[in-house]
Amino acid sequence: MTDSVSPAVRTRFAPSPTGLLHIGNARTAVFAWLLARHHGGQFLLRVEDTDRNRLVPEALQVMIDTLHWLGIEYDEGPDKEGPYGPYVQSERLHLYREHAERLLAEGKAYRCYCTPERLAELRAEQERARVPTGYDRRCRYLTADERASHEAAGDPHVVRFATPLEGTTSLEDMLRGTLTYDNERVGDFVLLKSDGYPVYHFAVVIDDRLMKISHVIRGPEYLSTGARDTLLHHAFGWEQPLYVHGSEIQGSDRSRLAKRHGAAAVIEFREEGILPEALLNFLALLGAAYSADREIFSKDELVALFDVDKLHPAPAIFDRTKLEWMNGQYINHILSLSDFAARCRPYWERAGMLCPDISDEHLKKIAALIKDRVKLLSEVVELTDFFFREPNPSSQELAGKKLSVPDSHRALQAACERLGAVEHWTIAETEAAMRALAQELGLKAGDLFMPLRVAITGKTKTPPLFETMEVLGRERSLARIERAAATLADA
Repeated sequence: MTDSVSPAVRTRFAPSPTGLLHIGNARTAVFAWLLARHHGGQFLLRVEDTDRNRLVPEALQVMIDTLHWLGIEYDEGPDKEGPYGPYVQSERLHLYREHAERLLAEGKAYRCYCTPERLAELRAEQERARVPTGYDRRCRYLTADERASHEAAGDPHVVRFATPLEGTTSLEDMLRGTLTYDNERVGDFVLLKSDGYPVYHFAVVIDDRLMKISHVIRGPEYLSTGARDTLLHHAFGWEQPLYVHGSEIQGSDRSRLAKRHGAAAVIEFREEGILPEALLNFLALLGAAYSADREIFSKDELVALFDVDKLHPAPAIFDRTKLEWMNGQYINHILSLSDFAARCRPYWERAGMLCPDISDEHLKKIAALIKDRVKLLSEVVELTDFFFREPNPSSQELAGKKLSVPDSHRALQAACERLGAVEHWTIAETEAAMRALAQELGLKAGDLFMPLRVAITGKTKTPPLFETMEVLGRERSLARIERAAATLADA
């Protein structure tokens, strides 16, 4: 594809509300949205809810919220009506019936009265005979009297497409070239189920046509239905949209992507602290290449760079480590300190850490100490809990590996006295005082700083000690050192 494509580019994302939005579907949405935005076109959200047995009532709203969070805004959809609605398939049943009747009238489809029991027996026989399974077209050849008898009896039926018995059918894919299918293996597929609901490939062809979709981007799992799309377009005499079947997404071991590879629903990534900007960037690169020497792109850059020519059909590898690295790059180098602190706040709130009167300015000071250490926003709770809760280290933790309990006790007592006499509670003055004290006590600076760190934070690995003490303040810092010295005295 080139930039000379007509501006009337219309793409869609058409999920089924049967669960949470996962990586594969999210990438499809990103690619379709980028293509539309790159060409100044429209991006639609269409809800394919015809699989009534698997519907999850709250799934649609979660999907909508997830798209908004990712920054993928649609121009038309179930909550943003446009000229081609409704955008929920269960509200379009009359359209599918009308088009099925048209194919029936033209002899391009037929009513099939075979019962589920007969179809199950047929499949079992085919499996026993080790021949390809599929419908045997029995009802395609019913006589007029046999059809009239079924209709008079009100027998349940589905509507099947009368696939050509010979030859091949081809579909043009912008990424993979010409895909050719043997009609005999396609079979007479169902269009309308006995409950009046359409199957996926029938509804999607009709909706794409009526909604004037110009480009269909979807996952490789739909390659197997390519012949059905082409046959239906030919049957209606319609021009097909341009198809792009994206690459398969695999785990790091080259197997089918699964939870064990670190894949999750998008909402779970959000809860873990993946930034929407980072996830959008990551998804846009999953099966695409925009630059030989860059991997971090803003949303506007992705829109400007995206084109189908940048996609590749080879399997894309989902690398959880790379996603977290990319998230860390956004946190460390792109987010402002104020923005970072604001995004940390919900995690502190959920952990019950924040008191009502805590100021944004104080949270910024805490955030500044950890910003370059964080890859996931959820990590901020463990990294900073001692700013909000009093630590309670044991005597063994306070003494550590280098000093005895009595020596640690004397060191903390001396540190408390010396720090209490510091005139200005600044990083420079507190650090200078403690280095001088370590020399006086005959200790290496680190051997004094470690019990001091544990007393202040309850941890051995923390943000810089004296920066932490400055944010905690004189009163809280000294109180913690005194309490730690008392713990050692009682040991």
